Amino acid sequence: MSKIAIIISREYVTRVRKKSFLIMSIVGPILFAGLMIGPAWLGQMEDTEEKIIAVADSTHLFIGEFPETEYIKFDYLPTADIQKTKDQFYNSPYYAILYINKTVINQNIGDDNTSYVQLFSDKSPSLGVQMHISNAIEKRLERDKLKTFGIEERVLKSIKSNVKVKSVKLSKTGEEKENNFTLAMIIGYIVGFMIYFTIFFSGSQVMRGVIEEKTNRIIEVIISSVKPFQLMMGKIIGVGLVALTQFALWGLLTVALYAVTVPILMPDVVKMQQSVQVENFGESGSELNAQAPVNDEMTSEIKEMLGALSAINFGIVIGSFIFFFLGGYFLYAAMFAAIGSAVDSETDTQQFMLPVTLPMIFAIIVMVNIVQNPESPLAFWFSIIPFTSPIVMMARIPFGVPYSQIILSAVILVITFITFTWLAAKVYRTGVLMYGKKTSWKEMWKWLRYSN
Repeated sequence: MSKIAIIISREYVTRVRKKSFLIMSIVGPILFAGLMIGPAWLGQMEDTEEKIIAVADSTHLFIGEFPETEYIKFDYLPTADIQKTKDQFYNSPYYAILYINKTVINQNIGDDNTSYVQLFSDKSPSLGVQMHISNAIEKRLERDKLKTFGIEERVLKSIKSNVKVKSVKLSKTGEEKENNFTLAMIIGYIVGFMIYFTIFFSGSQVMRGVIEEKTNRIIEVIISSVKPFQLMMGKIIGVGLVALTQFALWGLLTVALYAVTVPILMPDVVKMQQSVQVENFGESGSELNAQAPVNDEMTSEIKEMLGALSAINFGIVIGSFIFFFLGGYFLYAAMFAAIGSAVDSETDTQQFMLPVTLPMIFAIIVMVNIVQNPESPLAFWFSIIPFTSPIVMMARIPFGVPYSQIILSAVILVITFITFTWLAAKVYRTGVLMYGKKTSWKEMWKWLRYSN
């Protein structure tokens, strides 16, 4: 055991001291935070340039109908002479010219209710500007059509209904727990892909390390002091601890980046979180409510998602992540180590890599379907099969999986990686000292049958 500990220490310290490890430990959270926060931050940024839009209305129905914002203003022209207005456009302060033709109101009820207006500009008007104009015109046309049928607008508003399905999971003991499908799907995708990439790259590191030591003939010196099985296990555990260390650093740095950047770049998100706390604490949150009023424009979907975070058992998610990562890593790392011991160079590994990596690739493909229907038979069986369970089960856990299924999957995974570690050790013991011979699957099968 002491020899294995020495090998683990050597593998761990050697890899942690590498510049690539330090760089990825710092750059990884920055890239991840950038992918998560960047689009949201860019999406909330507003164009602060003031835009004055000239309105040439030949119908005279839309005068004063366009609501102005801080950056979008409207100037209603006294005449709808569009040609003259276009000729004078470049000498005017206008951002664009909106021309509304009479054909907009000459629609018969029941026709294809699509109308077109023209927006002339020397730039490409943003989607926000176009939607702002179209919404204002649509509302005015809808009011006129309601009057045609003798329907008041307030009557139409009163009969409009908005129904959303709120998923609540009911346990056998009668406990009710809110279940946000969108949030669970996002978390399932993230943890599933994280396990896939980490197992693949960490297993590849084990394989490359074995090939490098075998090519340099260092392995012959090491084998004289330790058994092949001890060497293989030391490498696998050492690289696995490096991956866990990187996960811990990523987690700490990501939390730190979130705490620093979100209040600066996205203060509205902080207000959302505070408002959710107010709703959760009720009257006790009155003081907080006074300090952080809820934004009226806040969408209910985002508020529900933030509130549903408390309904997810992150203890189970994190604990399961560590277990299924280690289980899947030990299973695949043992096979990667066996492949590395059977070849003399990395180019020779291609014939052995496909059967080993195919289950992981298949698990990712299946995961896309599973997050849409986490209770399907396909989801159940692929979360039980040990070659796909580390990815698929982790994608299901945020939705709430019965503990019996998690335990069954974990037990089968443990039995499988112990069995494959034993088989990989037999291949490793023979292949690690084989040089100059092209290895095949048939040859590796013979090594498995060798007795101790």
